[in-house]
Amino acid sequence: VEMKEKITTQNEQEDTLRFGFDGLVMSDRVRKLLDLQNGSQKEVVSSQKRRGMELFQLREGDTGSSAVQVVALTTRIQQLQTHMARHKKDNSTKRGLDALYVRRRKVLDYMERKDFESYRKVVKSLGLAR
Repeated sequence: VEMKEKITTQNEQEDTLRFGFDGLVMSDRVRKLLDLQNGSQKEVVSSQKRRGMELFQLREGDTGSSAVQVVALTTRIQQLQTHMARHKKDNSTKRGLDALYVRRRKVLDYMERKDFESYRKVVKSLGLAR
């Protein structure tokens, strides 16, 4: 129930702007210029990561809790998966991707042991096969 509330409040705040200019009063031209659609791939990914992490934060600025770490790792894994789709022979990236899979699995195993409710919530919302 609380996850759905967080998602709906995030969707209401859909106007995410580049460089953290959210919440400022500005003209339509400036708003279009600072819109995330005009941002680089790095800005779009970091915004997605930030929004995903905000869903699972226990308090403001929480980056260390297990659920938030899983979201951050999943975002990075998705980035590397798209990279690997284009560059199939990039073995160093494949090695790093495998290491990220292991790290995410270890954090998920820890969550399963210590806090099963948040584990189920994270796995279900991220669509992980566990």
